[in-house]
Amino acid sequence: MKSLKGKVAVIIGGAGGIGAAAARLFAEAGASVVITHRFGDDKHAAAAAIIHALPGGPHAAYPVDVTQTATLVTLRDEVENAYGRADILINTSGFTKAVAHGDLEALDDELIDRMFQVNWRGQFAAIRCFAPMLKASGDGLIISISSIAAINGTGSSIAYAATKAGIDVMTKSLGRALAPEVRVMGVSPGAVETDFVPGRGAAFYATAAAATPLRRVATAEDIAEAILACATHLTYSTGTTIVVDGGRVL
Repeated sequence: MKSLKGKVAVIIGGAGGIGAAAARLFAEAGASVVITHRFGDDKHAAAAAIIHALPGGPHAAYPVDVTQTATLVTLRDEVENAYGRADILINTSGFTKAVAHGDLEALDDELIDRMFQVNWRGQFAAIRCFAPMLKASGDGLIISISSIAAINGTGSSIAYAATKAGIDVMTKSLGRALAPEVRVMGVSPGAVETDFVPGRGAAFYATAAAATPLRRVATAEDIAEAILACATHLTYSTGTTIVVDGGRVL
């Protein structure tokens, strides 16, 4: 296992379920962790609690709106001033709204634009901001969260699936463009038991588990372990996306 001692990991959306689980694992592996959260006193308090519980350090939390690139630039400057480096960038932030795939009118222009602003453009903007620091590391790594919706066209909405397909393409393209200084990986979950999709409850997860060969849905920790593996074990991989779905896509 490759040590992360002395590394700085920046987790965009690190106050969310998967992001917080990844923050804990990366801190346990020796990295200093920077997480982002949405603006608001309540969001800051929740993020501060996550940081306070992490071992090692120093760790930090900053507010970011990925649709506002200026906030990502500010984050980059804060990280550079505080740590002098960034070695790992993890894109876990995202947004969705359940829309039946056959209900074309419900998937209006505003919702489509918002989905792409948050789920694709925001991830690319974060990478664009941090690419020089990751290259300077000489051992940089980018990990973006995708979804099996990108593979099979299912998921909460057609627009959500399209944004995740865009993440997979971006992973391939940047795997070529940023090599050899920076590796670029994706992690593609199936159903994950978090509050990411509003309205999903026990009945949904029971149905999803029954349709999954391993007969359960993923936890945030399952996905975080795959993210960590990209940094500690899959060190000769780039431009590829790891599916972590219990076989659901089969």
